[in-house]
Amino acid sequence: MRITNFAGCSVKKSIYIFSNGELHRKQNTLYFEPQRNQREQRKKKYIPVENTGEILIMGEVTINKKLLEFISKQEIILHFFNYYGYYVGSFYPREHYNSGHMILKQAEYYLDTEKRISLAKKFVCGAVENIKKVLNYYSNRGVELNEIVNAIKDLEDSIENQNSTEELMAIEGNIRGQYYKAFDKIFESPEFEFGGRSKRPPENRLNALISFGNSLLYVVCLSEIYKTHLDPRIGYLHTSNFRRFSLNLDIAEIFKPIIVDRINFTLINKGMIKANDFYEEANGIFLKEKGRKIFVEEFDKRMTTTIRHATLKRNVSYRSLIHLEAYKIEKHFLGEKPYEPFIARW
Repeated sequence: MRITNFAGCSVKKSIYIFSNGELHRKQNTLYFEPQRNQREQRKKKYIPVENTGEILIMGEVTINKKLLEFISKQEIILHFFNYYGYYVGSFYPREHYNSGHMILKQAEYYLDTEKRISLAKKFVCGAVENIKKVLNYYSNRGVELNEIVNAIKDLEDSIENQNSTEELMAIEGNIRGQYYKAFDKIFESPEFEFGGRSKRPPENRLNALISFGNSLLYVVCLSEIYKTHLDPRIGYLHTSNFRRFSLNLDIAEIFKPIIVDRINFTLINKGMIKANDFYEEANGIFLKEKGRKIFVEEFDKRMTTTIRHATLKRNVSYRSLIHLEAYKIEKHFLGEKPYEPFIARW
């Protein structure tokens, strides 16, 4: 089990459980007990409930109704990942901040095609601007990316002309297709050749890293939305259909390039993660537990890294930026200030 801090709008902790075992309540606290057949010490590991905001469960963990009732009162979110590291769902405690007024406003912006498309374009534009920031960063360090950057700019010009979310998603997909062509130039590593995006299952090591990182980002966005009046079930770029949550996917699009992709570049270029941190199964490539722990450590480091906020004139963590993004969307719905996505300055 791994306990890490995240800085920002709260000082609560993010807890990762990689081992198999049981999660229990004991009076007013929680503890995790590993399975007896595991190598690690069979010692109960207590979880500081008052400082915990979310628990990410990567292993096979047994829980019960008594536990769920307790963590619901403590407003702790459980995020579950399967054997391969895929996000499979969350136990989302009763939305304590939700308001009927905000839900009506969200529905208004979803049902009004013009309002929905306008907001969806903001998410796409934010993602594209941050993609360009990443490419410019490496271009300034001698990587030849001009052709790719120009192709993305040409596609970007057509965003405003799109009239449906399906068209917007198609344009964004084409832009990311160009963006991914840059990866092999940035890495120059035969062990991490990209060759294009593949998801379920990932067909190579780099795709495995991207999928795992995106899953972590999705749950962080979901946890930060939980601290607002927003309902995560109503998305705008990603359709609110039978999926449980979609607004977190919208917000994550903006931050994928500057969080997940930059982490992958760091891990690979610095040799922090290697080919033997992956395994092949079910026609796909997946991270071993060791590889996931390496990624989580770097992910947590990025979440707590602070940057100077241009508007607030103070340092804020990347996790706080995600929370502030949700807050800006709230203000947009209330008519207080039009939403503008976060764009990295570097």
